[in-house]
Amino acid sequence: MSAGGAFGGNRGVRPVPPEKGVFPLDHLHECDLEKKDYLACLKSTRFQSEKCRQFSKKYLECRMERNLMAKQDMSELGFRNVDVENVAPDKNYKLDSPASGSKEDK
Repeated sequence: MSAGGAFGGNRGVRPVPPEKGVFPLDHLHECDLEKKDYLACLKSTRFQSEKCRQFSKKYLECRMERNLMAKQDMSELGFRNVDVENVAPDKNYKLDSPASGSKEDK
């Protein structure tokens, strides 16, 4: 007999609401371009989000403009007033082979 609830959840544990509250999903795909740019940047930089801050900022601004999230000052979301460095995703970025950098190579 399983100790978990429906879908494997624990019974009796109270869910914790998200820190910023609930916001509508982008069902009409109004911010898809910004989202795709951000995801492409993440992929090309091997998921180093600090190199893609300008894309995440544009995505959040898009969501705020279209009332898909509450309007907030960008400094409250971790962005400085000074524009973050502009690092474009590298289209020719190649992942290292799994063997490179391993203990055996050193």
